[in-house]
Amino acid sequence: MNKKELDPKSSPWAPFGVQLRRSREARGLTQAQLARLIGCDPSHVSLVELSHRPPSLKFAMKADEVLETGGTLTLMYWQHRHTALVPGFPEYANYEARAAEIRMFEIDVVPGLLQTLQYATALEAGHVRQGGATQEQADERVSFLQTRQQCLDRTPPPLVHAVLDESCIRRLVGGQDVMVAQLLHLEELAQRPNIVIQIAPFSLGENRPFMRMVFLLTMPDQKVLGYSENEHRGFLDREAEAVLPLVRGYDRLQIEAMNQADSLAMIRSARRDLEWMST
Repeated sequence: MNKKELDPKSSPWAPFGVQLRRSREARGLTQAQLARLIGCDPSHVSLVELSHRPPSLKFAMKADEVLETGGTLTLMYWQHRHTALVPGFPEYANYEARAAEIRMFEIDVVPGLLQTLQYATALEAGHVRQGGATQEQADERVSFLQTRQQCLDRTPPPLVHAVLDESCIRRLVGGQDVMVAQLLHLEELAQRPNIVIQIAPFSLGENRPFMRMVFLLTMPDQKVLGYSENEHRGFLDREAEAVLPLVRGYDRLQIEAMNQADSLAMIRSARRDLEWMST
């Protein structure tokens, strides 16, 4: 039986269908076998692959689980359905799910991949109170974040190097209990062999290489992508000429920041200060 070629540009849902077929075939499964594992009719899998029928969130999540994609299909679902995310960010997240190495620098808030659910929910609650988002949009962002975080538990996991400006651990988000749990979560994540966490202290002053958030992704083919954003949209750089200055700046940042042992000591001290305040 001839297999119909899929054109990822043929419809809005076609990229999802292409990725579903690739993931299914990589696992050596037929459409009927995948359907049985997901709990749906084989014709449904076929229609989704051909982009004749849009997937449901439940279908995407179950397919990710069965095919062990690290949440890629769910991210693609949200990328198509999203109404609340910064333009440009869903595209970045799609690459992030497949990256071999993730390097990030963040200011003021803990990076999303390292956030607890309570911390992320508190941030979004603030946006709702300020009129920057509806509750539905806030819930969507938190769900999207939880899907992104699945990449940390895939096999093999990505190498994650996070440099946090000191403001990330000093800014109180969600109250003392939420912040204490978030700082403890950072300490626990740093115990994983694939995660490095450093603090860029306030003392760096004007010598800090970046004055905005910067993410760098090294893909399995060693291509490096850069991402940054302003208040209105995100920017994904694929060209080496644009990414190289970010790579050089990040290399300098790693050197200028505190080593992991000293960084964890600062995080632990900040956590204990909050615990003491709450007693």
